[in-house]
Amino acid sequence: MRLLAVLQTDCPTCQLIAPYLNRLAAGGAPLGGLSQDPAAATDAFARQMEIAFPLELDVEWKRSIELGVDTVPMVFLLDDEGRVARREPGFDKTVLNELAAVFGVAPVASAHDGAPAMKPGCSSRHLEPQNTDADAPALELHGLRGTAASRLSVADSEDQYEFCFRTFGDGLPVVPPTEDRVRRMLDALAMEPHEVVARVPPCFGPATVEKIAANAVMAGCVPEMMRVLVPLTRAVCDERFNAHGLQATTHFAAPLIILNGPVRKELGFHSGQNLFSNVSRANSTLGRALQLILLQIGGARPTAIDMSALGNPGKFSFCIAESEEDSPWEPLHVEAGFSREQSAVSLFGGEAPHGVSDHKARTARGVLKTISYSLATVWSYRVCMMPEALLVLSPEHVQTIRRDGWSKRDVRQFLFENTGVPQRCFEEEDGEGIAFRDAYKTVMIDGEPCYQKFRAPEQIKIVVAGGRAGKFSAIVGSWQTGPRGSQMVTYPV
Repeated sequence: MRLLAVLQTDCPTCQLIAPYLNRLAAGGAPLGGLSQDPAAATDAFARQMEIAFPLELDVEWKRSIELGVDTVPMVFLLDDEGRVARREPGFDKTVLNELAAVFGVAPVASAHDGAPAMKPGCSSRHLEPQNTDADAPALELHGLRGTAASRLSVADSEDQYEFCFRTFGDGLPVVPPTEDRVRRMLDALAMEPHEVVARVPPCFGPATVEKIAANAVMAGCVPEMMRVLVPLTRAVCDERFNAHGLQATTHFAAPLIILNGPVRKELGFHSGQNLFSNVSRANSTLGRALQLILLQIGGARPTAIDMSALGNPGKFSFCIAESEEDSPWEPLHVEAGFSREQSAVSLFGGEAPHGVSDHKARTARGVLKTISYSLATVWSYRVCMMPEALLVLSPEHVQTIRRDGWSKRDVRQFLFENTGVPQRCFEEEDGEGIAFRDAYKTVMIDGEPCYQKFRAPEQIKIVVAGGRAGKFSAIVGSWQTGPRGSQMVTYPV
């Protein structure tokens, strides 16, 4: 048995699959490749992707035609006689791991490596219209190595902080990213400086380890923060999160970072009073480092590509930790499938927090009814089924709920069933959400017909955090959700 991969040099999915094929070959799987492009383009592709297996030219696409290739990449499992035992088009992590198992190779694809679970490919070269025009240079969307960060010289007469404010600033001064400071950041992580961690939307600039380190310096991070920044950069570039849409929308949303697990204590992340404000260097600098990466590498400048009509203070820094010690329930990352002992970072595309006060309710139902009225206003009052929300429950509200013995599942289910918009609010001729009412689900809430606000209980995310004094909780509304919008992602640290 052996593997044969048919590739094109300018196909983004072929670039995406190349490192996984390298891992198959490195693990001992007998693997060969066919390139549907000429020698010069194939050689450049092999260098760019550091191809670790034989890559031959498919002259006049004869082998592709014989094998019936209609899309690339396509990976064939061939028996000892060269017959096709299995053919797999496109990129699919499950398939790649299944093929690895055939040859006793360890899994080559992880759910948390920044790549999507699957991706379709491109049309086979022999099925494309042919012309005599010169080929355009291939886009480099998945190259493994990036160029060195630019070096700028500052005259002795120039104030370094003012220079960096003008050159790199986000409206606030930054720490000058000198070579010594960046080197100290790099020394905290055993990774090659020019390795590309991810490509940052919306301009898909390559985030090398060195460039991440430079932005960490500018944000004021300590070197140990690099262990969080690297998986965080992968997470923000995960296609499920859709940073491209989030960075270019006219909506308010910004990436909210949520930390879980031992890293909270190890690096000093804050989960108590003044949760969303200026209380912790770890929260403030990690949040700002991510925003600088999105700005400097991703190119989403608030005067150009970032089209948010009103913005969000979280675009300076938007980072919290869950107060797992104050919670009787599973924390966020455990719900996502990780163990309590595993550190993790989650991202939610959210608006600025909206406070909810209830100092009088003495039952779980009383507290949650108050919260349900605020949840009904997420995105726009008469828009249902589409938004999500992150509920940040304060420890005092949690104590009230806990006394009644409610689980997190109970809380989520109650809010789902009791959050809606009365149908009488849809009697006007126009207004956002009214046109979609025929698609909404009717439920009875407190004896009144309402349209249910959320499509499913899972659209309500819950974390416990905030000061132990004060019966205040908060709701963070979402941008568009689901496959066409932004989905919460959680990555191990």
